[in-house]
Amino acid sequence: MLFKLSIKNMSKSIKDYIIYFLTLVLGVAIFYMFNSLDSQQAMLEVSQSTHEMITLLISMLEFVSIFVAVVLGLLIVYANNFLINRRKKEFGIYMTLGMSKRKISKIILMETIFVGFISLIIGLIIGIFASQFMSILVAKLFEADMTKFQFVFSKDACIKTCIYFAVMYLAVMAFNTFTVSKYKLINLLNANKKNETVKMRNPIIAILIFIIGASILGYAYYIVTVKTNTLRVEKDLIKPILMGIFGTVAIFWSLSGFILIMVQKIKNIYLKDSNMFVLRQINNKINTTVISMSVICLMLFMTITILSSSLSLRNSMQSDLLEMTPVDLNLTKKANLPKSYKNVYGKEVSSTEKQREDSKHLISETLKNNGLDMNVLKDIVEIPIYTQEDLTIEKFLGDQFEEINKEYPFLIYSSAEKIIKVSDYNKIAEAYGIDKYSLNDDEYIMLCDFDNQVEIRNRALVDGNNILEIAGKKYKSKFNECKEGFIDMSTSHTNIGILLVPDNCNLKEEMTEKYFLAANYNANTDEEKERIEKIFTEPDSNFIQNLSNNGIEIDGMSKISIIESSLGLTTIIIFIAIYLGLIFLIASSVILALKQLTESSDNKQRYAILRKIGCDEKMINRALFRQIGIFFGMPLVFAIIHSIFGIQFALNILSGITKSNELLPGVIVTVTIIGTIYGAYFLATYFGGKNIIREE
Repeated sequence: MLFKLSIKNMSKSIKDYIIYFLTLVLGVAIFYMFNSLDSQQAMLEVSQSTHEMITLLISMLEFVSIFVAVVLGLLIVYANNFLINRRKKEFGIYMTLGMSKRKISKIILMETIFVGFISLIIGLIIGIFASQFMSILVAKLFEADMTKFQFVFSKDACIKTCIYFAVMYLAVMAFNTFTVSKYKLINLLNANKKNETVKMRNPIIAILIFIIGASILGYAYYIVTVKTNTLRVEKDLIKPILMGIFGTVAIFWSLSGFILIMVQKIKNIYLKDSNMFVLRQINNKINTTVISMSVICLMLFMTITILSSSLSLRNSMQSDLLEMTPVDLNLTKKANLPKSYKNVYGKEVSSTEKQREDSKHLISETLKNNGLDMNVLKDIVEIPIYTQEDLTIEKFLGDQFEEINKEYPFLIYSSAEKIIKVSDYNKIAEAYGIDKYSLNDDEYIMLCDFDNQVEIRNRALVDGNNILEIAGKKYKSKFNECKEGFIDMSTSHTNIGILLVPDNCNLKEEMTEKYFLAANYNANTDEEKERIEKIFTEPDSNFIQNLSNNGIEIDGMSKISIIESSLGLTTIIIFIAIYLGLIFLIASSVILALKQLTESSDNKQRYAILRKIGCDEKMINRALFRQIGIFFGMPLVFAIIHSIFGIQFALNILSGITKSNELLPGVIVTVTIIGTIYGAYFLATYFGGKNIIREE
């Protein structure tokens, strides 16, 4: 009998289960999609390093999935609590008819299992099909070969999803049993007669709090945008974060105090249609939902910022990679090694006689002497790079140093400037296909393409009086600004400064700091390039072994390794950002939806009064639509305002990784995702609310 009663209750209350069911299905689908990557990677043709990146991504997603499972579990409990509260009167009638609390718990248990099973099946079906599109996304992000593409079902992801959600359902069942056991008959029968007490805010105090909150937010925006360069992530970011939270809460707290008074003064709006009713409803409810609205606003802000910034990072880095990897290989080697020096790890080490002797030779000679067949390389260009101990960044900035140091206190100003003869640089520029330069005998050019450093150095160059003494002779800047240029391949524009000097500059051999080599692989296919790449990267290759045995250190960067590491880094960031962004978005939508459905249930009598005074169903539905729309729109609008500054801050931070900021594609994708999920919950809430206020 209890089973039949459960099925009958389910069919009767199916409209109440829309939000609950939608949350379960989305949660299951998303959880399966992001945990099925281990099966999808098997069909991708990728290199070993890319395979390792995908393995790392899968490992990180496993940890993130634990957090996601906890969030989804709390959401399911929260949504289930709404359903229980909606049925208090029903449970009271059962108890009046003699049904025990234990049997009521069994009914709820059966309904929970039934809904959970159906949503799990549907969620898995959606997740399985959606994961095929995830395979295409993975392949695109990692630039993998999709010739082996086929429909994939991940048994492990399915089992993991079932286990995680089974644990969540057990928690829900335990919560339901505990909740029912605490109910008293009198409270159940009178549940729909209880209303929360509404305390009206003093409008003067509310306006003052609003101004204070807006001022705090304005200052927080100023810190994270204008004063970004003075922030230390581990310390100074706490202040604007706390200010943002406090300012958001203050704004929502103050709105209920004066929003009604402000609109009342605009008679043609306030007295139109059912606006008077809607505004009073909103005024009353904002009063009691300050914290929840603030939390929802902040979660939406994180969703928008995380998704937009991460997708922008991906697009920008792809654009930069094409420009910043013009050849296949860069190698550098320390020149004129002393008896004691710092290795690539910054550790002080002693050099051998063989190392000191080798440091006097060009890199190409070192390669030959250690067994490399030079036929594997072509288009070889090799130049020396000089330094002068007393010519540091601080020296270059001159009179501007004190002021710049105050604004950018965390930069290292004691680093010696790199010096390259203009003809040597032009050889590299020729190989890279970038601009070449010319100089008179008394001129120099500062090359820099890292945005923050360009801004700093231009302040020293702008007046044209920045005279530098190099190798005993004074030189003036040819231009009053930095020019673009680089020699080291990278994922983005990271050159913080290279001084180009005339060829007749008296740079002595002992000033040579290191040698630099740029070359292409002597290969026509990707397979041949991969084979040559292994000579320089495989620890077991004869060449690497010879270098190791002789204690010779050659640093290098290849086009293949730069692209693969960049793709791996950005893809990991994007996947985790999308995963967390979707969960935050669902959490925000669920909380808002259930809040509004609860309020629709509480306000049934008020809507009934509207009918009695002559309002038709169309006007009542329009009033409900506006009320729900405003409650969904308010946190979203404030989240968008927060995000404008949050994204700008994120892009300022990311300027150290990428120069270009192609924000529009990321924003379009973010708007699409938020519009789809947030919009679905809004419509589900509206239709659910309509059904509730029609109930007798």
